[in-house]
Amino acid sequence: MAERLSARAAIAAVTTEFEELGDATAPGRDGDGDGDGPLSWAGYADSRARATARTGEEESVVHGIASVGGHRCVLVSFEFGFLGGSLGRRTGDRLEAAYDAARTRALPLVSLIATGGSRMQEGMVALVQLQRVARASARLRAAGPAQLAVLRDPTTGGGWATLGAGADVILALPGAQVGFAGSRVRPPDADPHAYTAEGQLAAGQIDAVVPPRELPETVAHWLRALHAPDSPALPAPVPDALSATGLPASGWDAVQQARSPARPRAQEYLDAYFDHRLPLVGDRCGGTDPGLLCGFGRRGDRSIAYVAQCGTATRPAGYRAAARVIRLADRIGVPVLTLIDTPGAANDAEAERAGAGAAIADAFAAMAEVRVPVTTLVIGEGGSGGALALAAPGNTHVTRDGYFSVIAPELAAAILKRAPDEARATADQLRLRPQDLVELGFARSVVGPRRE
Repeated sequence: MAERLSARAAIAAVTTEFEELGDATAPGRDGDGDGDGPLSWAGYADSRARATARTGEEESVVHGIASVGGHRCVLVSFEFGFLGGSLGRRTGDRLEAAYDAARTRALPLVSLIATGGSRMQEGMVALVQLQRVARASARLRAAGPAQLAVLRDPTTGGGWATLGAGADVILALPGAQVGFAGSRVRPPDADPHAYTAEGQLAAGQIDAVVPPRELPETVAHWLRALHAPDSPALPAPVPDALSATGLPASGWDAVQQARSPARPRAQEYLDAYFDHRLPLVGDRCGGTDPGLLCGFGRRGDRSIAYVAQCGTATRPAGYRAAARVIRLADRIGVPVLTLIDTPGAANDAEAERAGAGAAIADAFAAMAEVRVPVTTLVIGEGGSGGALALAAPGNTHVTRDGYFSVIAPELAAAILKRAPDEARATADQLRLRPQDLVELGFARSVVGPRRE
């Protein structure tokens, strides 16, 4: 079990610069501070009084303006000691006020969550606060600023299903309980690992498990990366090629060069391109694709989002994760870099059951809708629509050891009912070499290594 800090101790763990905003009870409302609440639940007033005496708080959340690593944000912190960090009507008032403060001040929202869910003693009045939070979150999302959640122990129920899972970037502390079902309402035979931060990371539901000592720096890095630029985004620079391979003489030569195990891969390109990277993990639908890397990176004083294929068949979870990153970058005004390297989309039965077609379609849609500039470099195989879904129309470049084709030459030969040994000649007919792609108008340039 992760250490359970108080709301203010959790704030102090990430920043010393915090200015609390005043209480926010909706106009004309009696508030829940008097009597036994909206359901006249016997003893509720006494429970609140004891919670206040124990924690020093009047409600289960504290909110205000903070600076983390020099980056301003609206910060929300839950007090689990106050009735299990549960959400009631006044909690909803404070959370809505925090979201509205982030929207009106154009600041990102950081939530340090520790909650058991909705407050029993307020019944449906408590439950509908989740709708209020969802509306406030949607208004902030429409305005642009990013939302970052830090999952403390525990993060369950409606708090997970709104502030937590609804955030753009989700971090968690090691060992934290994370799940919609709290510990007292799970099936008795449920796998306990599924309800942990580590289990949720493996399932693609969160982006990172961060040790407490690293949390302030990690949050600061994310706030910097997600900061909207003051002027329209410029395109991400085209990466230099990392190999000195010459131009291929034939189509088959191009295919062989792209398939060479000695060729540089996405990880090497990203390491050479960025000073610092912050990965985003998973598709938020229970899937991950280790063959696709995505997130935000810093290059000099610029933030750039990236989506990079790693030479494997891209799975549905990869396309959904890519679409998520592209849309987030578009919303906050950060340019995007995509690296193409895949023999094609995964086409096994598992991929079909996981919605391959819909996931690829969504990636195409994200690229079609994006307003920030996208730069694409083909660094290896460009296999059919599975590669094209992440390629920038009008701003795609290719290295000398890359190719792009409507389909792999072996498969093209099979479709055309040709003998297997005709794949080489078919590769020439497909005109898939880097220089062919430029001549055909698909690629803007063939990129070579940087000259010293």
